[in-house]
Amino acid sequence: MTDLNIALFDKTLEQDITHKINFKTKPVGSLGSLEKVALQIALVQQSLSPELVNPHIVVFAGDHGIAKEGVSAYPQEVTYQMVMNFVNGGAAINVFCRQNGLNLQVVDAGVNYDLSGLDKVIHAKVGYGTRNFLDKPAMTETELKKCFEEGVRVVDALYDEKCNIVGFGEMGIGNTSAASMIMHKLTGLPIEKCCGKGTGLNEEQLGDKISILKEASYRVKQTGLSPEDILMEFGGYEIAMMCAAMLQVARKKMIVLVDGFIASSAFLCAYKIDPAVKEYALFCHQSEEYGHRHLLEILEVKPLLNFNLRLGEGTGCALAYPIVQNAVAFLNDMASFESAGVSNKRPE
Repeated sequence: MTDLNIALFDKTLEQDITHKINFKTKPVGSLGSLEKVALQIALVQQSLSPELVNPHIVVFAGDHGIAKEGVSAYPQEVTYQMVMNFVNGGAAINVFCRQNGLNLQVVDAGVNYDLSGLDKVIHAKVGYGTRNFLDKPAMTETELKKCFEEGVRVVDALYDEKCNIVGFGEMGIGNTSAASMIMHKLTGLPIEKCCGKGTGLNEEQLGDKISILKEASYRVKQTGLSPEDILMEFGGYEIAMMCAAMLQVARKKMIVLVDGFIASSAFLCAYKIDPAVKEYALFCHQSEEYGHRHLLEILEVKPLLNFNLRLGEGTGCALAYPIVQNAVAFLNDMASFESAGVSNKRPE
């Protein structure tokens, strides 16, 4: 379904960037992971003086048929109610975006509510919620193709506005179940290692959720399914749209900021489609959702933060963004030993 490969960036500049980092007025490596972030951004932008332009958090919202099985502590109508909260500026992601100078966009990928009258929402609705994947595939191939087209369209519009860094968040009651199934099918890990309490289930409810997901897994017993197949069987419109958007951000040589568990499941699909997307991605935090730690380990990535968050919405991206800003700032603005007249380490 995707026919455009992501270009691996030219690493011939890596030596010059590393030299610039190492000859700042500090011991080599003393800024730790910040130095790795600076190197990665400079490589993506192919510049010794990278910059962050028109940064955005994009929240993709969609509903899930599996929510009818009671896999969430909240009713399905919370999805559209939270979209209204985003539009009115009252959610956590609104606060953090305002605080950290980020632009926020909300995408209706498949909310089970008519949002057509809202002018502060990007209208990309594929359907009024997916089907219940306990009984049947969550979406059709046509719907998945529409998700991919809309994800690309959202990113192309940002690119046209000179944006070069995009954070991915989501909203959708039931989407931790979809993410768990995607992780389970793409990694082969048992459901128990992929499934958590989501919006706050108790232990008994978590047990019920795991049982339901096991039953859904049994419905689709074949192995070796493509990421697209798995998205059709278990995904959400918002997850599929994020997957396509992440791939397009990388194609456009922009930075991908990955939020928590659901966004990481979308990224896992993107990575399985084209592994080069990982070169463009920064993982912003480790979610408290149980499966996320295992997923990050499988991807072999280290998140910037671990604040025990499990809210979604892109909040981890918004909170981590100042760290990304500081990585770029030290690379651009910190003096070198030569320019500051400071003696470097004695030769051994």
